[in-house]
Amino acid sequence: GDYRSAFEYYTRAAELGDADAQCNLARLYSSAEGVEKDRVKVINYLEEAAIGGHPIARFRLGWIEWDNGNNERAVKHCVIAANLGDDDSIKELMKYFQEGFVSKEDLAAALRA
Repeated sequence: GDYRSAFEYYTRAAELGDADAQCNLARLYSSAEGVEKDRVKVINYLEEAAIGGHPIARFRLGWIEWDNGNNERAVKHCVIAANLGDDDSIKELMKYFQEGFVSKEDLAAALRA
């Protein structure tokens, strides 16, 4: 695909606060599609999108935190994403619950959302 054009479009939209564009820029920087791979920019764009209420960005931040050994922060991101309606986060929370990282109360709250 034409990643360069997508990158330019997403950049303009992200500068205007579009959370979808911010999340898409994070994906481009993560996969090095049309731009050089840049982990710092991935995290920055995901954080901006998450603040803007983007559930997938929250979920992806949770994965990054989990990979970095920050299990408590990972769970918090997943709870927020689940509360925003992200099905993948709910599945992840169920796994975390089975592994003892999520309380029954947090899981129940996420399932009610």
